[in-house]
Amino acid sequence: MKINNINKLEDEFIWKSKNGLTTKFLGNAAGSEKLYINVDKIMPGFYSCRYHAHSLQEEFFLILKGKGLMRYNGDEYEVSEGDFISKPAGKRNAHQFYNNSDDVFEILDVGSVERDDVCYYPNDNMYLVRENGKPHFFKEENELEDWETDPNE
Repeated sequence: MKINNINKLEDEFIWKSKNGLTTKFLGNAAGSEKLYINVDKIMPGFYSCRYHAHSLQEEFFLILKGKGLMRYNGDEYEVSEGDFISKPAGKRNAHQFYNNSDDVFEILDVGSVERDDVCYYPNDNMYLVRENGKPHFFKEENELEDWETDPNE
């Protein structure tokens, strides 16, 4: 066992976007295998990620600092420090955070690591499918809800 410190995290466990979004991969740094544990820092006027849903990955969010909006299944909810949300897996559970304040918005993001998770981006009609860790993107043109694989139907 190794005790880690969020303020002394090695660079390989910190991702920074050009717009100031920062993710600290605490679970990876600690060697977690079945859970991911991240801290996301979102600057004013920016989103946490694209609006998306996971097929298998369950997630839990705790607002550590600041306030913002959580978009969930097309509705927006105000969230602030101390609020926590559990998001079950499933295509109908799309989510995204937005910092609509003038201060830093910080979120603890914990979820299950799902090797075969498919991520759906409803605004873009896109799917992200991972194969051996490599991402593949597919455009959804016409989703068939009632199609069966049974050749005798």
